[in-house]
Amino acid sequence: MWPPDEAQGKVRSLTPLLTVEQVSLRTAVGRYLAANIVAVEDHPPFAAATMDGYAVIAEDASPWREVIAEQMAGGAIAATVTEGTAVRITTGAPIPCGANAVVPVEETEAADDHIVIHQERTVPGANIRPIGSDLRRGDPVLRAGTPLGPAEIGILAGQGLVPVAVRRRPRVSIVSTGDELVEPDRPLGPGQVRDSNRFSLEAAVSETGAETVWSGRAPDILADLRHVLTERIAASDVVITTGGVSMGQLDLVKPLLSELATVHFRRLFLKPGKPLNFATTEAALIFGVPGNPVSALVSFELFIRPALLMMAGAADIDRPRVQVQLDAPLTAGDRIEFQRAMVFTDETGLLHASSTGAQQSSRLSSFLGANALLIIVPRAEPYAAGERVEALLLGAPAGAAS
Repeated sequence: MWPPDEAQGKVRSLTPLLTVEQVSLRTAVGRYLAANIVAVEDHPPFAAATMDGYAVIAEDASPWREVIAEQMAGGAIAATVTEGTAVRITTGAPIPCGANAVVPVEETEAADDHIVIHQERTVPGANIRPIGSDLRRGDPVLRAGTPLGPAEIGILAGQGLVPVAVRRRPRVSIVSTGDELVEPDRPLGPGQVRDSNRFSLEAAVSETGAETVWSGRAPDILADLRHVLTERIAASDVVITTGGVSMGQLDLVKPLLSELATVHFRRLFLKPGKPLNFATTEAALIFGVPGNPVSALVSFELFIRPALLMMAGAADIDRPRVQVQLDAPLTAGDRIEFQRAMVFTDETGLLHASSTGAQQSSRLSSFLGANALLIIVPRAEPYAAGERVEALLLGAPAGAAS
């Protein structure tokens, strides 16, 4: 059996980086930059007012100023400010020549074509956003592998960097196996269960930004399953099968992977997820995950999610790992176990962990509310309450427990 960390290393060593494509900013959300970005322009490109008011010379001691022009956002420079004069200005408008401060309109009183300034002292630079105060030309802005969200896309738009170079989204096919499976909208017959794994895995794939290009069921008939797998391997970057990888008479995925691909491992020193199969062709990575729902999702978290992010060019592909204090005893097994848990921060900032309950690999409800997987290393004695263990964070720790 392969240790989980060695198996993860094998997957990563065989995961390719996908090609680069140019996309519009409107379709770039969630994609990963293919190259480092530096600012090509100062931003803002001109000194601008940060509020409505009057552009003045700060050192001018007279409270009386003649208003000689009005400066609007988007307009050319209206006038040059000299001693004893002011230009009415709107937020975002360029600062007129000669001016070095903006007096807020509420600090003034208008009288015909003059104003009286009521504030005692005007400081040079007051209420002015300088040239390049956000970005200077040549500044490093974004690194390759950065996921594009609202701020990143705004920066690219502001710099005129369109279209944007990103990595192609991984194409994923999900193949459920098992004649006992039925669609979620169908009534159950004797011995049947609804196909939940396929939909859980589709959701997990979507969260990575990858694209599920095909998702369906294949019967427990060798020729039919061979046809489906051959077709999906040719059309996908990643193929995920569920079920059919253990030792049963109808576990057909296992022999077919040996026939259609190069198998790298079949059994892991891991719970849940021991019978995870990993194989490759020139075209695709293939993950044969166990049919138990928790095993399928844990296998996805540990092996498939990082591979999809790596393919897509993400700089950070790993979940954070933290030390947590157990709030209750836990029994250690004979394999490395990833137990579903709720992690929260107490009033002192210490991270605590509580199990989500029974940890059977068939109990998908153990994932409800879980924001971490506790990494329970095998040992003879149980883990006591108050001991510290490592946890893989699936989400942000909750606030202090009541």
